[in-house]
Amino acid sequence: MSAMSQGGADAASLDSLAQALTAATAADMPEVVDQVALARLYGEPLFKLPQDLYIPPDALQVFLEAFEGPLDLLLYLIRKQNFNILDIPMAALTRQYLAYVDEIRASNLELAAEYLLMAAMLIEIKSRMLLPPKKTEDGEEAEDPRAELVRRLLEYEQMKLAAQALADAPQYGRDFLRAEVYVEQALVPRFPDVSASELQQAWRDILQRAKLVQHHKISREELSVREHMSLVLRQLQGRKFVEFGELFDPEKGAPVMVVTFIAMLELAKETLIELTQAEAFAPIYVRLAYTPA
Repeated sequence: MSAMSQGGADAASLDSLAQALTAATAADMPEVVDQVALARLYGEPLFKLPQDLYIPPDALQVFLEAFEGPLDLLLYLIRKQNFNILDIPMAALTRQYLAYVDEIRASNLELAAEYLLMAAMLIEIKSRMLLPPKKTEDGEEAEDPRAELVRRLLEYEQMKLAAQALADAPQYGRDFLRAEVYVEQALVPRFPDVSASELQQAWRDILQRAKLVQHHKISREELSVREHMSLVLRQLQGRKFVEFGELFDPEKGAPVMVVTFIAMLELAKETLIELTQAEAFAPIYVRLAYTPA
């Protein structure tokens, strides 16, 4: 009997402890529907804002208007309030201007220096307007204290409108691009010139092939360069291009090929033939540099 009563007391104490924990947890949570978390921090639910959250004073600062200088600000205030620029109410304009200067002084003292100079000028103009007008020595009325300010504002507005017109004009690279079309100027193709090293290499190849088929026959033969010049010209007549190697006959031996090569050099020197190639390192071709009669 005593054991049963002790077990019931333990169960009652556990139930009361669970109810107390539930009440304490509910008391810490804000009064939101279904205990929805306000946010999540590192994946953990956040049911109320931390008390030590620091927000810098400049974090929520918003600049709605950006002005390029004091004249820009004055012109903005005048146009916004529909003031007559030739009859400016200096009291209202100065009050609005000083309110803006007080705002920028709190955040940027270097920027406010230029605006403070214009503020001093506005206060001076306002003070001069409160004084009775003085006549000049000629008996004419003195110039309006606002005249100089009006002149500067009108000039600034003209320059600003002109700058805006230039910015809105079509600009190369931003609004349009220049069309470029390549037009072939010459109908006759120009082939690359043959360098001396390429001609030398071609000659070495021909000599190498000639050594493979040369005959071991010793004989004396008188060869004429002029005669071989005529032979080369005769081979080129009626043909547009002839490969460099076709003008040499390896079976006639190296002396004949040497004389033929000298004859070709003489013809090229006298601009009777042209040595050309389609591209660099391409086969070399020979053709007549004149049109036969």
